[in-house]
Amino acid sequence: MNKRALIQKIIAKLNEELAVYFRAAQASRAEATHESSKAENKYDTRGLEASYLARGQSKQAAELETSIEEFEKLQARKFSAGDAIGIGALVQLETGSEVSFYFIGPRAGGTEVVQDKKEVLVISPQSPLGAQLMEKKQGDRPQLLLAGRKQQARIVSVE
Repeated sequence: MNKRALIQKIIAKLNEELAVYFRAAQASRAEATHESSKAENKYDTRGLEASYLARGQSKQAAELETSIEEFEKLQARKFSAGDAIGIGALVQLETGSEVSFYFIGPRAGGTEVVQDKKEVLVISPQSPLGAQLMEKKQGDRPQLLLAGRKQQARIVSVE
């Protein structure tokens, strides 16, 4: 799998999400400052609620901007069969009859992209699964805590 292309797809997906948050934050900000949001009595909190929403969306947008910057700096490092899993690794994991692909990113866990007809989920080293996979190698068979229960897994490849 072309890792540089995968990273570019992740960046494009994050940029799409950023545009959505930016538009939503603008709409919330406009709502918060609109004349119709002016409090009619001491119990009317529409304007205040809209401002809280705008602030939350702005924070999320800032987080996405930071994620985009970190992915833009990320090198498409090639991992060998004996290398331990680290940031930038593409991991093929087999649990039972299910095969999944994970990209270990610096942030933006939960982002999903399709590359070469395979769904790839970005996870970070801070996520529960990411923390369990760090420092493992191709061929390892770790017991992973998934969905609240221990499951036998096999690391098929680390690219």
